[in-house]
Amino acid sequence: MSELKTYGVVLAAGAGVRFGGPKAPYVYNGKRLIDRAVMTLKEGGCDQVIAVLGAWVGEVPLADVIVVNPDWSEGLSTSLAIALKELFNSSVDRCCITLVDMPGLTPIAVARVLNTEGELIQATYAGKPSHPVVIARDHWAPLLAQLEGDSGARKYLISQGAKVVNIAIDDVADGKDLDFQPT
Repeated sequence: MSELKTYGVVLAAGAGVRFGGPKAPYVYNGKRLIDRAVMTLKEGGCDQVIAVLGAWVGEVPLADVIVVNPDWSEGLSTSLAIALKELFNSSVDRCCITLVDMPGLTPIAVARVLNTEGELIQATYAGKPSHPVVIARDHWAPLLAQLEGDSGARKYLISQGAKVVNIAIDDVADGKDLDFQPT
C-alpha cells in the first residue's frame, strides 16, 4: 500500500460545547490534542497531514497544511468538505481522516488501516465503526455531494455497503473520544 500517496486529515474545528471549549489546544497527558493527532497520522504512515481548524485557530507546527473552516459552526461535514476541496488540488490518491479528540489512537492502528486493501476503509472498535477512515480519491466527489451537518462521511459509507472494508484496531488503540474534559 505504501505506493499510494496518502494525506492525513485531522478534523479539529469544533467549539467543544460539551467539553467546555475547543478541543484542539487542550493539553492531554502533556501534549495538545491537535499535535497528538497530527503526529499519530504521520507516524502511522501518512505522507502529509492537513489540520482543519475553526473555533480555535493557532499554530500547529507538525501539520503540513492548515485550513481554517469559516463555517465550523454548521457541523463536522463542513470541515470534511473543506479538507476534501483542498485535496482535490493535490496529487493525493487517498486521505486518512480522524478526529482531534481521540487521544488513544496509535500510529500502529493508523498503519494497520493504511495497509488494508480497499478504497473505503473504516477502523472499528468492538465491531463499531469509528476513525480513522480512509477514502480514495474516486469517492471524494460523491462524498462531497452527501455531506451535511455532523454526520461526516457516515451516510456515504453506509450507502457504500460491502465496498467498505472494516478493520478492527481495538487491540492496538483506544477508540474513546473526549466528549468531556477528564476530571
